[in-house]
Amino acid sequence: MANEVVEPSLFTAVSFYSLAGVLSALLIAQTASSRLLPKSAGLADRVTFVWLAFDAMIHFTLEGSFLYFSTFGRTVASSTGPLAESWKEYARADYRWGLADETVVSLELLTVFGAGPLCCLILWQLLRGDPARHYWIVVLSTAELYGGFMTFCPEWLTGNKNLETSNFLYFWVYLVFMNMLWVVIPLWLMWDSYSFIAGALRSTSKLNKKQI
Repeated sequence: MANEVVEPSLFTAVSFYSLAGVLSALLIAQTASSRLLPKSAGLADRVTFVWLAFDAMIHFTLEGSFLYFSTFGRTVASSTGPLAESWKEYARADYRWGLADETVVSLELLTVFGAGPLCCLILWQLLRGDPARHYWIVVLSTAELYGGFMTFCPEWLTGNKNLETSNFLYFWVYLVFMNMLWVVIPLWLMWDSYSFIAGALRSTSKLNKKQI
């Protein structure tokens, strides 16, 4: 029919290369873990390294580009280029990302300039075998959980007015799965580091008591 309206494809080329870019960052992190960590490294340290390397790349590349497109009068919606198109794709799930929402931009400033470098510090400590990394892992994980809460809590309180919840790809893949990674893994990292710190403190306390 001549007047028939054709709905846009659910999964487009932009969807594909955006998700492929995220997967590529994960594969790079895995490769770096295999090459840089000693063979004696345990599973927990390997998972931590992969996550932190992946986390740093996402913060510096994807979220860094978002800041570029969303500051000094720019918006994702008015920008061009492959990374801008990726953010336009995500903005179909959460409209705020296309319009340089002040709260989102503020949180991303902390993420790019705070969490990104902190990931690199912890990676360096991990490679050196420095147990002090567990303190910074708790700091980083707390910050990322807080950032996620402050990103979505305003939407929950206002009935998700800026979120597209009726589209499977946008809701379950972009909003739920991609963001839940920054909930589940930081919680696990906090538990792992708490176990290490608490165990070390209890061992020290017992040793001190024996010496009295």
